[in-house]
Amino acid sequence: MSAPVFLAETSLAAYHAGGSYLLDGAEGRHAAVVQRKRIGERVDVVDGAGVRLRCAVAAVEGSQVRLTVTEAVAEPAPDVVVTLVQALAKGDRDELAIEAAVETGVDAVVPWQAERSIVVWRGERAAKSRARWAATVRTAVKQSRRAWLPPVADAVTTAQLAARVREVVAAGGAVLVLHEEATTALADAPTPTPGSGEPAPELLVVVGPEGGIGDGEVRALTDAGAVAVRLGPHVLRTSTAGPIAVALLSQRLGRWARSDSLPS
Repeated sequence: MSAPVFLAETSLAAYHAGGSYLLDGAEGRHAAVVQRKRIGERVDVVDGAGVRLRCAVAAVEGSQVRLTVTEAVAEPAPDVVVTLVQALAKGDRDELAIEAAVETGVDAVVPWQAERSIVVWRGERAAKSRARWAATVRTAVKQSRRAWLPPVADAVTTAQLAARVREVVAAGGAVLVLHEEATTALADAPTPTPGSGEPAPELLVVVGPEGGIGDGEVRALTDAGAVAVRLGPHVLRTSTAGPIAVALLSQRLGRWARSDSLPS
């Protein structure tokens, strides 16, 4: 069974095997008080930037856990950056989408204020909502034992998203818009070649809200260089379309076939 993962707030690049690491703060409290870690148990600590410390519990001191580093691993950055552009949705459907997308391997998240989004992020609500998305991403990273923490961008409008599409395509990336009336299958859609550029090319996956993506929005995005694609024969909820697309694209990109994608 893989070791539980805890997130450090600072870089772990300076740590090496044989060293000591103090897990404190909220993560230390969770390990010591909630999970009741015991001496000798395995624990992984990651910094969200690819460094993973494989550790063993050396001591439990109140709400802190002293760890002995058995191995320090630098996991490679993605050779294609898969970004989920998730439209804001009512209830918790958008958060369910990003949670599952992170667990299936998405590298970045962009909230989209689509025309048909019932939810609107403005002012203080925007900041609180983005913070909630970021917390959801952190939890999903720990659940899926990942060493990289996907960033959550500020919410974008359709005009801003179209501009982003142009930038991604111009840089050698690709943008796929999930749309039920598209004639191109996701399996046939263009994707960047892994390792084909520096920085790594980006693959944007755009998912609309409950009411779907408006015709004008589809035109704006495809005019900017995006490709409208059909995920499958059925119409999926906004909470499930993105994660499924990310999973299928991860397979196409060879991520799930590599040994470094397997749990330790």
